[in-house]
Amino acid sequence: MTRDPNDRDDQTATNRRGLSRRGFLTTMGTGVLAGTAASQLSAEAGEVPEVLAADAFAKVALSINGRTHEVLVEPRWSLAYVLRDVLELTGTKVGCDRGECGACTVLMDGVPRYACLTLAVEAEGTAIVTVEGLMDGEDLGPVQQAFVEKDAYQCGYCTSGQIMAAEGLLRTTGDPDVERVRHGMSGNLCRCGAYPHIVQAVQRAAEMKRAGGAS
Repeated sequence: MTRDPNDRDDQTATNRRGLSRRGFLTTMGTGVLAGTAASQLSAEAGEVPEVLAADAFAKVALSINGRTHEVLVEPRWSLAYVLRDVLELTGTKVGCDRGECGACTVLMDGVPRYACLTLAVEAEGTAIVTVEGLMDGEDLGPVQQAFVEKDAYQCGYCTSGQIMAAEGLLRTTGDPDVERVRHGMSGNLCRCGAYPHIVQAVQRAAEMKRAGGAS
């Protein structure tokens, strides 16, 4: 009986590498079939999540500054875009639009977050606070008042983000030292270089909060 030359080639390959070409192809084929079968079973079981088109609209309920806003959003829209262009809460600024400057900082469940890197659909179910939400009617909140007192801004474009980062810090640390303030504010850039005044403002705001208000 004549032996198939391919068998010799396969045997040689097996001896050298531990797996023949024919064995490799057989293994790959089995893997593909198993993967396909698993995908079909998952689909039949309803485990495949719905994927929305980028330009489709979804209804979300956003809790912002204590109020619930029901809005239609595209899945690709950032929270910063929805705040500014849909809800007209323009205190949140967009600087770099890629999570580097911190001008768009808001609080989500008390934690500072870059609104430009957060999708609006991600924010549903969280408590969002913007710089507008720190005011008591027409009165400034402690952090806002401290930034005014300590002249902690120049052009002012980064200021709302700085204030929100400071607010987030002071909700977890009531009496931060200088190094703690610097660390807590490190995600926010001031291109005018008002950092010494910003540190002073955060510590002044901490004093005000401990005293019970902005006055």
